[in-house]
Amino acid sequence: MAAEPFFGKGNGTTGASSRRNNRNKTQAQRFYFSIRASQSMDNKNSVYKQLGLFSLKKKIEDTVLRAETLAPTALELEEARKIEQEEMIRGYNLWDDPTKSNEILVKLADSSRVVDALKDLKYKAEEAKLISQLAEMDAINFGLFKQAYNTSLHVSKFLDQYEMSKLLHGPYDIEGACVIVKAGPEGICSEIWAEQLLRMYNKWGEKQGYNGRLVEKCFGKNGIIKSATIEFEFECAFGYLSGERGVHLLISSQSGSDENETSSACVDVVPLFLGTAFDLQINDEDLILSSPSFLPGEGKNVTELAVCIQHIPTGITIQSSGERSQFANKMKALERLKAKLVVIAREQGVSSVSFINRDAITDVWQRETRRYVSHPYKLVQDVKTGIQLPDLNSVLDGNIEPLTEAHINIRQ
Repeated sequence: MAAEPFFGKGNGTTGASSRRNNRNKTQAQRFYFSIRASQSMDNKNSVYKQLGLFSLKKKIEDTVLRAETLAPTALELEEARKIEQEEMIRGYNLWDDPTKSNEILVKLADSSRVVDALKDLKYKAEEAKLISQLAEMDAINFGLFKQAYNTSLHVSKFLDQYEMSKLLHGPYDIEGACVIVKAGPEGICSEIWAEQLLRMYNKWGEKQGYNGRLVEKCFGKNGIIKSATIEFEFECAFGYLSGERGVHLLISSQSGSDENETSSACVDVVPLFLGTAFDLQINDEDLILSSPSFLPGEGKNVTELAVCIQHIPTGITIQSSGERSQFANKMKALERLKAKLVVIAREQGVSSVSFINRDAITDVWQRETRRYVSHPYKLVQDVKTGIQLPDLNSVLDGNIEPLTEAHINIRQ
C-alpha cells in the first residue's frame, strides 16, 4: 500500500478519519511554523551576538591603540621628571629647609606613583590585546572578549584621568577638596535635594577609587540635612570639583500646571591641602572666634565643641563642628578659612589676601551653576559651559565627568 503524503488527503477515508487527519495537519503546521520562528529568532540572536562581539572588539582595539600611542611618551616624560627630582634631592641638604624638602619629597612620591601606574597601564593594554587575540583563536569566545573589554575599561579610565590631570594648571588644582553642600530656603524639598547632591558627590568619589570623608552634618527640623561637609583626600580633587561651586537647582512641573517647582542647594568647594600644611599668616586681630549657641539637629556636645570663625576684613565666616574637640574644630575652621581666602584672592587677581576687595566677593548663592530638570522630561543643563546631558539619573549616580571636564576645558 502506498504511503499517503503527510499533508495529503487519503482516498476513501471516513469522516472521523478525515477530521483526525485535519487535526494532525493543523498540529504539524503549527509545529512547522514554530520551528521556523525559533530558527528565525536564533538567527537574530546570532546576528545580535555577532554585532555585540564586533562592538566589543572595536572598543578594545581603540583603547589598545590609544594606550600604545600615549603611554610610551607619557612614561618617558614622567620618568624624566622623576630623575630630575631625584637629582634635586641628591644635591639638596634636606635639613636646611624642612618645608621645601618635604615639598620635593611629596613631588617625588607623586612622580613615582605616576610612573608605576603608567607601567601597569602598558601591561594591562598588552593583556587586553592578548586576551582579544586568544578569543579569536578560540572561535570568538564571548567570555574572553568580555574579560578583555573589562581590562580595556581600566586602561581607558586611567588615560582619561591622566590626560585631564595635565590640563589642571591652577596653583591649587592638585590639592584635595572640601565640599560644603547647603540646602536652600524651600524647606524639606531643598533639604532632600541637598542630600541627593551629597550622595552624587559621594558616588563620584567612589568611582574615582576613593571614599569621601563626611566630616560634619547639620540636620533641619525635618531630620534631613540642612548642610553637610565632605572631604576628598586625593590629588586633583579640587581641580576636578572647583567648577561645581554655585547654586544647583532641581526643577519640575506638575501635569497641567504652568508653574515650575524649584528646589535649591548651594555647593562651595575649597582646597584641602595634602602633604604639607598651607602657610598663610592671618592676624589674630582680624578674626572673631565664637561658639554657635545652637546647631539644628545636633546634640549638646556637638554644639559645645563647634567653632565659628569670622574674618573681619572680608566678612567670610567658616564653621566646623565635626571634630572631637573644640581645639580641633578651631584648627579645621582656620584651615578652611585660609583655603577660602586664597581662592578668592586668585579669583580677584590679587597677590595677597590683604588686598582682597570685600565688595567684589561673589557669594556662592549669587552664581547659578546647574539646572536638573526632572519633569516633564529629564535634562541636566550646565549654565557655565552650556553642556546638556539627557540622563539625569546617571548624573545623580555620580557620573559627572562630562560636566567637570567641560569646566576644566573652559579654564584653559
